[in-house]
Amino acid sequence: MTPAPMQRRGLRRSVRLFRAFLLEQTQPEVFYSTLASDSIALLREHTDLAGRTVLDVGAGPSEFARAFRAEGARYVPVDHDASVASVRDGGVVGDALRLPLADGSVDVVFSSNMWEHVPDPEAVADEMLRVTRPGGVVLLSYTNWLSPWGGHETSPWHWLGGERAIRRYERKHGHLPKNRVGETLHRVSVRQGLDWAKGADAQVLVARPRYLPDGCAAVLRVPGLREVVTWNLLLVLRRR
Repeated sequence: MTPAPMQRRGLRRSVRLFRAFLLEQTQPEVFYSTLASDSIALLREHTDLAGRTVLDVGAGPSEFARAFRAEGARYVPVDHDASVASVRDGGVVGDALRLPLADGSVDVVFSSNMWEHVPDPEAVADEMLRVTRPGGVVLLSYTNWLSPWGGHETSPWHWLGGERAIRRYERKHGHLPKNRVGETLHRVSVRQGLDWAKGADAQVLVARPRYLPDGCAAVLRVPGLREVVTWNLLLVLRRR
């Protein structure tokens, strides 16, 4: 099987993704099933997934496991939380900063919305590239801090300050948010991801806002503006 033809991702797809996103808190299975299908379609354009070993760094929701395995991939989730990684067959408990795998041991590394939750994202990305075989593919996407959803459940109040947004959330809900800046959430930028990809020993296949139409990729060339409107940066690289 050869990679699928390149698709043109337009406004209709973006509307579908954002509608699913609105259900993340109340019907997460709808959002993550939609996102998993979209991720599979993107990866198909760059690699055959059947028979390939796919490492999911940050162990996404179970919808990703089902989607990859339906493609015939050997899906291996890795997470520091044993309750996340061990609930799926073949799960690995480990630190993303020191992945417990040999150099060049997997065909595809997939990481969705994890980069903003680690204190040293470039080091994690280096680890992802290290365990990918030459010619293998890395898909990395993350929500940057200044995007409309940068503060996660405290958004958009994070624009007025991350700590202030946490205090507001606690007053309103009676408990702290799961994602707290400086603890479980970090201020990553679009520029960080682009700079890392530029310096990596890999060919950059895709660099664009993940949820927006393809034509919006041009916004990445505009410093400042890209940090606000990108929402979520998507990078796909092929290791040399």
